[in-house]
Amino acid sequence: MSGAISPRRRGAESEAACDIAGCPEGAVRSLARSEVRKAFPDLPEEGRRAALCRAHYKQYKKATRDDRTLDRLGW
Repeated sequence: MSGAISPRRRGAESEAACDIAGCPEGAVRSLARSEVRKAFPDLPEEGRRAALCRAHYKQYKKATRDDRTLDRLGW
């Protein structure tokens, strides 16, 4: 056993593609597919997570702003 501890990695270093049809950009965020469907209803139903590029993540945030605000206030 070596005494060195390897650094923890956050996120995958592989370039995943954005899951939105026709988008060639690389993904920067991975969110629950059920939540992303609220903003993008035509998203395919493959897997539990949806990878989004920076532009589509921004659209997701704008489309779900009211829902997210109400969720925070509901506690």
